[in-house]
Amino acid sequence: MSKRDFYQVLGVPRNATEDAITKAYRRLAMKYHPDRNPDDKEAEELFKEAKEAYEILTDTQKRAAYDQYGRAGLDAARGAGSGFSSSDAFGDIFGEMFGDIFGGGRRGGRNAVFRGADLRYELPLDLEEAVFGTSKEIDFQTVRECDECSGSGAARGHAPVSCEACSGSGQVRISQGIFAVQQACPRCKGRGSIVKEPCAKCAGHGRMRAAKRLSVKVPAGVDTGDRIRLSGEGEAGRNGGPSGDLYVEIVVREHPIFERDGAHLSCEVPVSFTTAALGGSIDVPTLEGQAAIKIPAATQSGRVFRLRDKGIKPVRGGATGDLFCRVVVETPVDLNAQQKELLRKFESALADDGRSHNPRQRSWFEGVRQFFARTGS
Repeated sequence: MSKRDFYQVLGVPRNATEDAITKAYRRLAMKYHPDRNPDDKEAEELFKEAKEAYEILTDTQKRAAYDQYGRAGLDAARGAGSGFSSSDAFGDIFGEMFGDIFGGGRRGGRNAVFRGADLRYELPLDLEEAVFGTSKEIDFQTVRECDECSGSGAARGHAPVSCEACSGSGQVRISQGIFAVQQACPRCKGRGSIVKEPCAKCAGHGRMRAAKRLSVKVPAGVDTGDRIRLSGEGEAGRNGGPSGDLYVEIVVREHPIFERDGAHLSCEVPVSFTTAALGGSIDVPTLEGQAAIKIPAATQSGRVFRLRDKGIKPVRGGATGDLFCRVVVETPVDLNAQQKELLRKFESALADDGRSHNPRQRSWFEGVRQFFARTGS
């Protein structure tokens, strides 16, 4: 994984708001997501890099540590048990420095409890599912409390005993020259107790990996980068500590017709040469069915028609977006001899009446003429 600065990865300034960070991440996620770049290892790495930067910079505590100490702050946070990792001990000289920031402090002792780690699950959705909301069944791996020993780690009929190395405090003091560093007891790993007769089912850990299935209700209007928090559905805690949370992160798949920009949608609409020249009415798709667009005579390719309130209602509230339809005038193909002859007569008739029927072509050639006049070519 790259060691680039997280702000540089997302292309945002260090004082960027969470909304700006989220918008930058969505743009990169849409560009580099593996679904859009199959078998492209470089795109996959860029996606992972952007995802890591987004997760750090949208977490208040992790961002504060990163801003002050860089990646060293994040390494310290992992050891301090902030839910960033399931590690139980933080035994180096940075412990005292970061303990207050991440709420680690002195966690050892007979009654020490440890919160379970948070989990993340990436949930891909079709555009329609994201716009209108849906319910999804998800399967993931987690760590749950052992039902054999109820989380104690000890075999039936036995109980953990006080650690002799730290007298049950969970902490030991180590002198290093003029410094004295207090760290988690290496024997009991900060718990203050030792399991002498371990549970056979969980091997004394008190927890074990298990598959879990949940039903997730996705609200209408979500977009790539949005997260749904399911409290208490992360890894089980230790010694009666609370479970972590599960964060379901939304990734909206590419749509064959529409492109999304926040609450707005856009699409290209092919229009026949005749309809563009003479005018008419065409039906265009929307997420709720078809809508009619009146095409004025002499419509040029690239003209955009706006259908109000045919976009997306944002999940956090606000006005419904619009649908922007960009006209693409199609050139006839596979013409037979008669059709080709009619087009030649049509072209000749346009030239004979003395008027300009191609204003863009005329202005373009005038620009070319002026260019060569300036350059002397």
